[in-house]
Amino acid sequence: MVGIDDVARRAGVSTATVSRALSGRGHVASATRERVEEAAAELGYVVSASASSLATGRMRNIGVVVPFLNRWFYTSVLEGAQRRLMQYGYDLTLYNLSGSSNERSTVFEQFLLRQRVDAVIAVSLELSAEEVDSLHALGKPLVGVGGPIRGVPTVSIDDVGVTRLATEHLLSLGHTVIGHIGGDVDAEMSFHMPTNRRLGWEDALRDAGVEPRPELYFPAVFTMESGYVAAKQMLGDPRLRPTAVVVASDEMAIGVILAARDMGLDVPRDLSVVGIDDHELAPFFGLTTVAQFPEQQGERAVELLMRELEQTREAEPANLQLPFELVVRSSTARPRPEREPRG
Repeated sequence: MVGIDDVARRAGVSTATVSRALSGRGHVASATRERVEEAAAELGYVVSASASSLATGRMRNIGVVVPFLNRWFYTSVLEGAQRRLMQYGYDLTLYNLSGSSNERSTVFEQFLLRQRVDAVIAVSLELSAEEVDSLHALGKPLVGVGGPIRGVPTVSIDDVGVTRLATEHLLSLGHTVIGHIGGDVDAEMSFHMPTNRRLGWEDALRDAGVEPRPELYFPAVFTMESGYVAAKQMLGDPRLRPTAVVVASDEMAIGVILAARDMGLDVPRDLSVVGIDDHELAPFFGLTTVAQFPEQQGERAVELLMRELEQTREAEPANLQLPFELVVRSSTARPRPEREPRG
């Protein structure tokens, strides 16, 4: 059976160097790492997970907790995180909290506290002080995605800024009657994302001298179907109908486009639509959107976590805000002259 000594002899290095090169722990020159990896591949050597955990006290496994698994944003964050974890030689264990209400307490009070994972990434979950303290007490590093968590490194985007940018795009085209389909602020859970995205819409309008109209805000639940239903309500009253709408996610925005078409409205001639995400279907629907790069969020979360695990963390903001950008497609245009101004 091939052992680490055989790899060391083939590569012409010490067993300690082989261990560092194949585990990703400690500094090894890139040329040396490549030579060790080639030798290991030629000999068919695979690092023993059990031996590695005994030597390092780690399982080389990261727990990732998400509130939903059937939405594009979360699967995209997971894809980015898993890709980066594989590069570091770590496995991923997924905990999906979309089931019963007691799943969260079970995960944080039992599963994550067992010696199954070395660290935790929490996606779009505003963790309590008790949840953070229980993990830190066991020496399990923690990184969040989605917003600031006290005592925890996090990555996020500016949720006020994304809807401000989307609204400013519509204002620049000449729209002033601009609606907003966002999350239900009365039922929001973590990081107050629905409220913050509504604030971005309101702030951009006020800065342009347009008073936001509460009757042009419609809540939904971040699915295509809910966006469709909300749009039917918004567009069904011709006295209320806006010339443009800012939607808090691309999935809902696609629902808006479908609803408008079913009602005989042309997008963008009768209604301009802007989403947030840059969903994989956005180009197919010609959807103008604000891209927030969820895969990059997953990758950066892993990078922060590795610094925590290796205790090589550099000075970083407590909450690292990542970039976003406007992607203009065919769902937005200047308003028809007879539609503006109104009300």
